[in-house]
Amino acid sequence: MQKIKYKISVIVPVYNKEKYLEQCIDSILAQTYTELELLLIDDESTDSSGRICDRYGKKDRRVKVIHQKNGGPTAAAVAGLRAATGDYCAFVDSDDYVSEDMLQEMAGCLTGCKGEVVCCNHVLEKRKETVPVILPLKPGVYEGARLEEEIKDKLLGQENRIISMSRCMKLCERSIFEGNEKYYDMKIRMGDDFNLIYPALLAARRIVIMENALFYHYRYVEDSIVHRYDPGTADSIERWYRSARQVVADRQVPEGEGKLNREYCYMMMYVMKNELRNPDRDYVRKIQAVFLDEEVRQRILHTPLSVTNRANALLYLGMQYPNKALLYILRTVMMHYDRMGRK
Repeated sequence: MQKIKYKISVIVPVYNKEKYLEQCIDSILAQTYTELELLLIDDESTDSSGRICDRYGKKDRRVKVIHQKNGGPTAAAVAGLRAATGDYCAFVDSDDYVSEDMLQEMAGCLTGCKGEVVCCNHVLEKRKETVPVILPLKPGVYEGARLEEEIKDKLLGQENRIISMSRCMKLCERSIFEGNEKYYDMKIRMGDDFNLIYPALLAARRIVIMENALFYHYRYVEDSIVHRYDPGTADSIERWYRSARQVVADRQVPEGEGKLNREYCYMMMYVMKNELRNPDRDYVRKIQAVFLDEEVRQRILHTPLSVTNRANALLYLGMQYPNKALLYILRTVMMHYDRMGRK
């Protein structure tokens, strides 16, 4: 009996990625799985990205281009979801690319049931090396009690996430996104994937963790928002926290408040790392303004936290004791780390 071919909508939010965009689009159009549509959501790019999208839209009937007023990554992703006509959705970032058999292999895990998600692994593409990144979860099918206990109960508050909160590397039955727009904050930059995917995963009824499946190629781009200083990161995390609190309350997540506060503390490590990259001389003042805020300080000091990663332990120390001498040492370490990462 021939296996059902489900239509897959591949959504690519696009903003100023002219250098990488063609490789990204070509890798999607070259998929061995042919029952697909490609939605390119141009978020008011100021480089030639929009024109590149239009060129592909004119020459391939599978490509649909949407130009919208700049609204950020979540707004672009949501626009793609609204326009999608497929049974399943997959996201690809416009500076990444995928192996030609990705959708074929992932679709082979589908059953057609409501609320299923298939997760693959990825390859981190650095300038001088490629690093395979494998999910820590045991490969297999998670449903019922196993899904609740081994995945959903552990989505929040873990130093090392059991499943990536990226919108990418997943093939999602589209109903898991329904009704979630009330949680989306379009102003979130850091944590925007979490904002989109966390409530969706809580709605999942079946999650498949593929074995090996190194299909997604995540390009390490130095000017990416996660690798350069962004003055809005602290505000993004506070916005993310408010949104996640609503999700936790609405979905009645067991021990949700404690898990969320732990997740918040882990996310604040990104804030500390980001502020240590601040090129301005007044970086100490900015860090202290964030971490000596009474509400933030209470969350950090009154949330029991397990920190095993050495770099995280240093960041956590700075979060607890943001004095000038310690922050100077941490900044020196961070600058050394960044230099080594660029070599």
